[in-house]
Amino acid sequence: MIEIDRPREIAAIDMGSNSFHMVVARVVGHSLQIVSRHKQRVHLADGLNDNMELDQAAIQRGLSCLAMFAERLQGFDSENVRIAATYTLRQARNAAVFLQRAERVLPYPIEIIAGTEEARLIYLGVAHTQHEPGQKLVVDIGGGSTELIIGEGFQPKLQYSKHMGCVSYNQQFFPKGKISPKAMAAAHMAALQKMESIASRYRRLGWDTAIGASGTIKAIREVIIAQGHADGIISKERLEEVVTLVSACKHSDELALPGLPDDRKPVFAAGVAILSAIFTALKIDQMIFSDGALREGLLYEMEERFRHSDIRIRTATAMATQYNVDIDQATRVRDTAKEIYIQATAGSTHAELVSLLNWGALLHEVGLSISYPGFHRHSAYLLRHSTMPGFNLEEQTVLATLARFQRKSLKLDEMPELSIFKRKHLYPMIRALRLAVALHGQRTDEPLPSMVLTAEKEKWLLSLPDGWQTNNRLLAADLDKEQEYWRKAGWELSISPSEEMV
Repeated sequence: MIEIDRPREIAAIDMGSNSFHMVVARVVGHSLQIVSRHKQRVHLADGLNDNMELDQAAIQRGLSCLAMFAERLQGFDSENVRIAATYTLRQARNAAVFLQRAERVLPYPIEIIAGTEEARLIYLGVAHTQHEPGQKLVVDIGGGSTELIIGEGFQPKLQYSKHMGCVSYNQQFFPKGKISPKAMAAAHMAALQKMESIASRYRRLGWDTAIGASGTIKAIREVIIAQGHADGIISKERLEEVVTLVSACKHSDELALPGLPDDRKPVFAAGVAILSAIFTALKIDQMIFSDGALREGLLYEMEERFRHSDIRIRTATAMATQYNVDIDQATRVRDTAKEIYIQATAGSTHAELVSLLNWGALLHEVGLSISYPGFHRHSAYLLRHSTMPGFNLEEQTVLATLARFQRKSLKLDEMPELSIFKRKHLYPMIRALRLAVALHGQRTDEPLPSMVLTAEKEKWLLSLPDGWQTNNRLLAADLDKEQEYWRKAGWELSISPSEEMV
């Protein structure tokens, strides 16, 4: 019997502020074939209280949805599933609690992505599904944030994420569903103010086609079609008609507009006000709609990563160049840290952790561009807060943590909370990077002495050739100091001559 290889299936989940979406695709040749889509209204942002914490009801709604998605993903390997959480979980102070509980119902890593990373992925999803020539302006109005991107082909050129969304604006300007011309004008003005800082840059760069993504813009398009405009184009004049229709209602329950689904009514006024402000600020004449969005961007990048170079390589290289990193020194540290880490973990390494260690080592000195004193803290700040396409917030946190603890005292109580990775994953990486930094303290091309490292949890033994201390007194002094730092942290670093090297 001849066995036929089944196409690989991949899945992406977008955990938005209003809805959770899941799309499953089959990899066929060099393209993706969508095989199923799933959507659930979760209203996650409704659960954010004044202290920016998710209430238990919102958490439970999210978990119930993820449990349903888990049924469809049974049998999927973790490398074939990518899950991204956006604005609400970026804002929620108790996001870690949600993620810990989510892991029990959906056993795949959940990435909380930065707004600019969300924008990049949205653009990628639209670019793969909407093959318009020339430069494209892509607008995605979500529940908590709005992403605006200008790009060409598959490459974004300008991208921003603004803290304005149909759920957050609904709470602020249309409480309890009350609508009025005054409320519409206030929401419109607030969105205009958000756009003020970026509008001129977008108009100056320009675009050939404006494309809208997301449920908000889709709902506006459906209302316009129901008004008799079969082409579905959202023009300035047609959008103004929708604004007039919405403003005439006194409550969201009264939005009996043909084409508008009931579940979209509660946040429709807010979405219309935001899009109207974007049209005004950017002087948009007309906009078409694309089904592509964040989840499609996740899918296509997942497949891209299997077949092409990882975008994170380009990001790390560009950042190293931007901050004038000594590439020779960074490369020496990276290679030694990787060698030590592999020896310490006896080969039982996770490929993703090795990659993060490599990038962390490459970028550990970016803070030198600010000043030498405390440069490890400067490096950590830059790695945590810079826009780094391809990296999610957790990955940036790992890079920042490696940079922060590369030297000086090990104040491990200052380590940030993690959700995808655990502290026990980072400790060997930190030790390996610290040793590599210490061993290359002289910043020369002189080869290091041969060394063997054995590790048992917090106890590491570094074996070096007999007599190395005599010929490397400065290095020996640096390692003595490093041993002291380890002791204060509750770790143990022993250094001894290797019998095989004597």
